[in-house]
Amino acid sequence: MKQGWESKKLGDVCEIYQPTTISKKMMILDGEYPVFGANGIIGRYDKYNHDNPELLVTCRGATCGSVNISLPNSWINGNAMVIRPKTDGLRRDFLTYFFKGAVDLSSVITGSAQPQITRTSLNPVLVPIPPLEEQKQIVAKLDQCFEAIDKAKANAAKNLENAKELFQSKLNDIFSQKGEGWVEKKLGDAYDVRDGTHDSPKYQDNGFPLITSKNLKNGLITLDKIKYISEDDYLSINKRSKVDVGDILFAMIGTIGNPVVVRNEPDFSIKNVALFKVSKNNDSDFLRYYLEYSTKVMRDEAKGTTQKFVGLGYLRNFTISLPDLDTQKKVVCQLKRLNKQTQSLESKYQQELNSLE
Repeated sequence: MKQGWESKKLGDVCEIYQPTTISKKMMILDGEYPVFGANGIIGRYDKYNHDNPELLVTCRGATCGSVNISLPNSWINGNAMVIRPKTDGLRRDFLTYFFKGAVDLSSVITGSAQPQITRTSLNPVLVPIPPLEEQKQIVAKLDQCFEAIDKAKANAAKNLENAKELFQSKLNDIFSQKGEGWVEKKLGDAYDVRDGTHDSPKYQDNGFPLITSKNLKNGLITLDKIKYISEDDYLSINKRSKVDVGDILFAMIGTIGNPVVVRNEPDFSIKNVALFKVSKNNDSDFLRYYLEYSTKVMRDEAKGTTQKFVGLGYLRNFTISLPDLDTQKKVVCQLKRLNKQTQSLESKYQQELNSLE
């Protein structure tokens, strides 16, 4: 403890209380005032119960102990504990920084199924209190530090976004401007375009994986939350929708897009997924990049209200400009080099963001 600092119990220097809670049903969509819950704003209301910003500590649930600051004229619900200095010798902004990083609240959290913090458990928490002028200096220094960190985070986030847009910009340049000798065709004329089963086979604990749109992520087939089908269903589906190495899978429902080239010998069937069978006269990765380029248009033109989708007929009639195979390979080589570079940049800027956080 520094000279001139005092150590006092939180309950002696602060009001600690849980305000009156209003239910979600009571909230008003276009209410004038924000409603603060455990983790920030959770709705709007036509009344407020606090005039000034308040220090809030989450007192229930998985995020128990996290800190928020409410806005002026807010309704604060009871799953956020209000901690308000009741003495002129303690600044709220100094106390906020104390709760954000200088105190370990794990010892005051009780309950396992439903963690919680109570006023009784918070009362004995010791708060180091410097003289007011020193509190002011500490707050000013921390404000300056966090302002610099926030600025650096904003720059890193912008750089990350620019790195992601760089590759998309190159896709747009190549496929929108096309090239000499490129021939416009329908996808259904250039490729054998099929889709997986629309039925719902009986699922079982093990067997053959059934790949759906949810299993296509970041250019890969994932087996997260995969469902399994019998050998009979697997063979039945594959009579019309057999997947081979070099084919491309494309999500038709929900998050439309995410084209994936099948690199390894498949042992699965597909459901509600488009299947592009690529002949030796075309390059699979060229089509994959073209589908990535076209995904935004397809999503904009997708049908459905609760869940967007593109149909098989739509995909077969979608146009593509195709060069000869050698040109396709050159385009793919160029895009792969750029993709590697942009991924390296993205990784660099994401690491910066993580470090700043």
